[in-house]
Amino acid sequence: MTPAIRLLESRGIAHEVTSYSADDDGSGYGPAAVAALSLPAESVFKTLLARLDDGQLVVALVPVSGSLDLKALAKAAGARKAHMAAAPEAERATGYTVGGISPLGQKKRLATFIDESARRLSQVHVSGGRRGLELSLAPADLIALTGARAIALARD
Repeated sequence: MTPAIRLLESRGIAHEVTSYSADDDGSGYGPAAVAALSLPAESVFKTLLARLDDGQLVVALVPVSGSLDLKALAKAAGARKAHMAAAPEAERATGYTVGGISPLGQKKRLATFIDESARRLSQVHVSGGRRGLELSLAPADLIALTGARAIALARD
């Protein structure tokens, strides 16, 4: 059981855990989850970490069908610029391995931003804290648990 699942269970949050074979064929772990679980790509969110120009790390959640708009993230976080965090840095901050970073149960609580499209969905799917482990839950629960701000973050 991962910290993400323990958090959901300790709070009594309705969720579903699904596992799948997480072989990365080069297309990325998000698209692998979409294909393996036959989910709509706009409902599967990848968890990305970025470093702001002030040195602060932040979490961004965007659908795997799009990409992160770093300028929008920086603006929302009150910074001038943002760039993707290096994998080792993301792993140290979250306690998870890249490809399995969950927005829930991270080692260190970071400011979190989620693409506003999540609010239009009945369920969102995020990493459960391990490659090949996916969590499904209501977007409102994900936003409440992470303290996320919903903004336009994704580019097609």
